[in-house]
Amino acid sequence: MDFKGEKPIYLQIADVFCESILSGKLKADDRIPSVREYGAEIGVNPNTVMRVYEKLTGEEIIYNKRGIGYFVASDARSKILATQKAEFLKEEVPAILRKMELLGLDASIFNR
Repeated sequence: MDFKGEKPIYLQIADVFCESILSGKLKADDRIPSVREYGAEIGVNPNTVMRVYEKLTGEEIIYNKRGIGYFVASDARSKILATQKAEFLKEEVPAILRKMELLGLDASIFNR
């Protein structure tokens, strides 16, 4: 896995899980690798992976079956979509609109 410096590694890993769920690569009730398996697979400390799993469990994206492992929640996709849409509208759209205004562009460019 190739990490970028501007965002904490555990958040980048969480983003990869969310993208896998949104793309359909991971589906509801699919088992995900154990903390140690995944840490070894991507070359990070298991504590970092545990932090990811705790975050995703807290957001009810994944759940733990004690003694069996972690699984994708049945409504994970809809939760991720709702969260990412809200973040996109709050953080990215205003920046895009500001840039369009600075460049003298309006929404009609999308109707071509």
